[in-house]
Amino acid sequence: MADSAKLRHPEKRNRPDNPIQRKPSWIRVKAPTSPKYREVQKLMRDLRLNTVCEEAACPNIGECWSKKHATIMIMGDTCTRACAFCNVATGMPAPLDPMEPANVAIALGGLGLEHVVITSVDRDDLPDGGAAHFGEVIRRIRAAAPDTTIEILTPDFKDKPGALDTISADPPDVFNHNLETVPRLYPGIRPGARYFTSLALLHDYKRQNPTGFTKSGLMVGLGETREEVGQVMDDLRAADVDFLTIGQYLQPTPKHAAIDRFVTPDEFESYAALARGKGFLLVSSSPLTRSSYHAGDDFRRLQAARANRLAVAAE
Repeated sequence: MADSAKLRHPEKRNRPDNPIQRKPSWIRVKAPTSPKYREVQKLMRDLRLNTVCEEAACPNIGECWSKKHATIMIMGDTCTRACAFCNVATGMPAPLDPMEPANVAIALGGLGLEHVVITSVDRDDLPDGGAAHFGEVIRRIRAAAPDTTIEILTPDFKDKPGALDTISADPPDVFNHNLETVPRLYPGIRPGARYFTSLALLHDYKRQNPTGFTKSGLMVGLGETREEVGQVMDDLRAADVDFLTIGQYLQPTPKHAAIDRFVTPDEFESYAALARGKGFLLVSSSPLTRSSYHAGDDFRRLQAARANRLAVAAE
């Protein structure tokens, strides 16, 4: 890790080294090389936009960018928290860029997306956690690309007053907030967050937007048990969450949390069956699943699944 990156990851720098394990064959991916990948990369550089695809070292970046799919990360590239699983830099963020909402809309015009995912770093330094900035990005996208459906993957806003009301004033098509792991592992994996705060955010958003879609995600391979994962599923269904994603945790550097084990594809299928049985409208569960992986296709499946469920209920 470069010296500058170390300074931006002070908490991660002080953690003990955890050797990175060799990946099994089912989660190895090729390095991105396609011309479309380079085109997306150049567009993001020209508009000074960040993507979680790069910042979080997503293994699907080559596939997604070659299809002109990207998850844009707003409010800078520096997070106020230091989660043990995340490769995004930690430190004091720069002030918000007032041109960012407009640049995001311009980028979407260049990509020609049907569905876009907007996420962010945690901004605990802001009075509203960045909720108003999310709202402005949504409004700019809707003005520039009215046919593009919008998914946002938000932080927990740390109980910032009015943050959720701000989001609900101009709601996205999909509201996503990841629980990430089971409650027992929060102190070591997600120390700046609280499980029930995140759960309450999903519950409260759905209460304010009952016809909207909600979504959450889990990483496995961190030492959780199947029983614990099942309990998280029950908690999410109690919060009326529609869509669950489950993917393998991949350790970004030796300073991050160690992988407890690589979960097999058969186990992911078993988790998917368990989640479907608990009533989620849609489940994506595989080693390479990430929150925004195939998000556009999944949104259309969500719409179809709800329509089907309503039709069955009406019979």
